[in-house]
Amino acid sequence: MMKFSSILVLFFIFPIAFAQLRVGFYSRSCPQAETIVRNLVRQRFGVDPTVTAALLRMHFHDCFVRGCDASLLIDAPNSEKTAGPNGSVREFALIDQIKAQLEAACPSTVSCADIITLATRDSVALAGGPSYSIPTGRRDGLVSNDVDVALPGPTISVAGAVSLFTDKGMNVFDAVALIGAHTVGKGNCGLFSDRFTNFQGTGRPDPAMDPALVSSLRNTCANSATASLDQSTPLRFDNQFFKQLRKKRGVFQVDQRLATDRQTRGVVARYANNNAFFKRQFVRAMIKMGAVDVLTGSAGQIRRNCRRFN
Repeated sequence: MMKFSSILVLFFIFPIAFAQLRVGFYSRSCPQAETIVRNLVRQRFGVDPTVTAALLRMHFHDCFVRGCDASLLIDAPNSEKTAGPNGSVREFALIDQIKAQLEAACPSTVSCADIITLATRDSVALAGGPSYSIPTGRRDGLVSNDVDVALPGPTISVAGAVSLFTDKGMNVFDAVALIGAHTVGKGNCGLFSDRFTNFQGTGRPDPAMDPALVSSLRNTCANSATASLDQSTPLRFDNQFFKQLRKKRGVFQVDQRLATDRQTRGVVARYANNNAFFKRQFVRAMIKMGAVDVLTGSAGQIRRNCRRFN
């Protein structure tokens, strides 16, 4: 559970957003809201535990384009959902299911943006990650354009990856912690196959990759389109991802570089050595990310259907 003092510190980082976001925003208008979200996420997790990785990806892809406004959910020609980087985003049906129950209980009250945020939070806890309170009160956006989607690929430099976060008001600890969500993620083999086959045209694997991982990925990708980004505990939210990076077992190139870049290697070491510290920093980073460019008050709208503007 986030302590009040931690949320207070974050208030001074994002004063406008946190002025209108608050923990328990729906306590009077829809007191069962968070319970409805939690129960449906638990049901889905019981069927498919990879839902944690899917919701983390959805949350990130939504917040880092136009802010946390659920613009990613819109079904329309040339919407964010149709952009290339969002082709692998999934679990839209779960968001629809949650929205339908919330509309039945409290019509036009709970935003789709808050549903994404709460569902992601609950899925992380189910995977063994931290359980925490997060402010709500976001409203849904009125714009969704594919041309706005400019998300980084797995070969981005560490400096480029970190700047993506610092441009949103976060720091290097936040950046590395959020990338640490790859502890439950999978990657498309096409995005890193050169690392174990023909790295940068050399005809050889990437020398920064553990030879045992090279062999393992060759076998995995010969039989599957995807591979786990944490080869140790792929369904558990823990710090094993960082331990793997320190053993040259990062799958994405940018992930592996985190362990050697002077800007991030110390952070990776701290997270690898202290699981509790990593989880605390992850909570801080998620609360910060959840406040990026949010709409509150009378801005935007509360969609009745998450796939369509009212």
